[in-house]
Amino acid sequence: MADKNNSRRVESSIKRTSFLGHLGLIAGVFRELEVDKLIDEKLPKERDHKVPHSVCILAMVLNGLGFIGQRLYLFPDYFRTISIGRLFGDSVTREDLNQYAIGETLDRIVKYGPTKLFTEITLHIMARLPIPVHCLHADTTSVSVYGDYEDEETESIDITFGIPKNGRWDLKQFVLSLIVNQHGIPLFMNTHSGNASDKSTILEAIKSLKSALNPESKVYYVADSSFYTDNNIKNIGKSFWISRVPATINEAKELLNANLNLKTLKSDARYLFYQTFVEYGGVKQKWVLLLSHKMKEKKEVTLRRKLEKELEKAEKSLKKLAGDDFFCEEDALKAAEKWIADFPSVLFEKVDLKTIKKREPGKRGRISKDEKLKTCYRIDGIIKVNDAFVLKEMEKMGLFILASNDIRLSPEEMLKYYKGQDKVEKGFRFLKSDTFSISKVYLKNKSRIEALTMIMVLCLMIYAIAEWKLRTKLEEENETVPDQKGKPTKKPTMRWIFFKFQGITELITQKKGKAKSEILNMEEIHWKILRLMGEEYENIYL
Repeated sequence: MADKNNSRRVESSIKRTSFLGHLGLIAGVFRELEVDKLIDEKLPKERDHKVPHSVCILAMVLNGLGFIGQRLYLFPDYFRTISIGRLFGDSVTREDLNQYAIGETLDRIVKYGPTKLFTEITLHIMARLPIPVHCLHADTTSVSVYGDYEDEETESIDITFGIPKNGRWDLKQFVLSLIVNQHGIPLFMNTHSGNASDKSTILEAIKSLKSALNPESKVYYVADSSFYTDNNIKNIGKSFWISRVPATINEAKELLNANLNLKTLKSDARYLFYQTFVEYGGVKQKWVLLLSHKMKEKKEVTLRRKLEKELEKAEKSLKKLAGDDFFCEEDALKAAEKWIADFPSVLFEKVDLKTIKKREPGKRGRISKDEKLKTCYRIDGIIKVNDAFVLKEMEKMGLFILASNDIRLSPEEMLKYYKGQDKVEKGFRFLKSDTFSISKVYLKNKSRIEALTMIMVLCLMIYAIAEWKLRTKLEEENETVPDQKGKPTKKPTMRWIFFKFQGITELITQKKGKAKSEILNMEEIHWKILRLMGEEYENIYL
């Protein structure tokens, strides 16, 4: 038995497996686009750590897209079972990817400038890939962080309290601005102090990306209503933009409340529209009022629930009002008018004033015959839902206004381009997901948070490029891959493709001092995807 156990130990010592999975696809994007060469050119080594900064950045991207969420100081442990040689080359060991090397890389990014480095990576990639830039979607989000982060005089952003978009008023935050193209590929990022205004950060992001890009064709900058201000419209310069108009400005209120003859949108019968031309912020523009039937149905359900609560609240309030005494009819009627103004969703079905006799304050005992009593008035009413108010609210449900300074745009084009705004929102959800979240990372050095955020957005960029490239290749070659239900698709998500690669491992056999590497569990679908992606990707799995 002892000899058998010894033989097993010998056998296990010369054979080992390591995980490769989808990580080779991520490393393939780095290799194909030579992102590592750019990083090492911009961030040359200044200290004695063994590996260049490009290796540390790739390690962080692999960690981020590994959907494991290991903290920075666990990097060697994370790569303990990872196929290091296939991903980084034989000269890199897992011990090289330690917290000190990672920390120095983050510090080096801070010194160079996270936004500057990301923009240069963007331009570097765009010189190698025909990434479309017809529609660029801009937005901001707040990112909550854990820790006190006391205010101090530094050049970094202020981690402070602001208006959180995730409802975490108890946590300090910073603001991330992002611009993605119509395929969700991030082309610009920047971090701001936690109390920064969306209105200014969006314009700043657009102007920064404008100065870096030299597009050959027309570009539309698309944004939500936070962009649409008098100042932004005046200062954006010679750029085409599309924005949702805030319902709070007077011109929008007039249009939303107007009795208009809406037409059906040719490209999508779910929408009705009305177009007009206005001048706002000194700029002539086209406004398109749109009515979404789907949005209207959703909001009508919400309105009904709201009305039920309002009616319940109004009945309780009326009961309290009915107990108040008024010393003249005029005061009672004024109180009734004020009350109904506070509850526009209801009206009086019946209202009366009833009189009661009351003694002077402080008097007790039996009422004498000659005692004078005060006449008081009380409101006695029955309320019901204000049908006219509800009808008016129903009519406004699903209405919104889009604006553009390109007055030649059709309503169909304007809506199509604006709908792409969900690409940047999906990017924010990706960054904040449970499996991949910058908000769950705490770093003592707050300047490193800016660098780490840049790495996280770089993860999103690599992910989005891989997805866009695979979908483009599938379309060009009229090929498909099976989706989650086994049905053929030309538009798989990269998360699903990553999942399909999960069982792939590397087997290393060492015999007589020689090591042999073999990739296990490769199937036809894997080779098909690798062929479509390109030679650099195939070589990692050969």
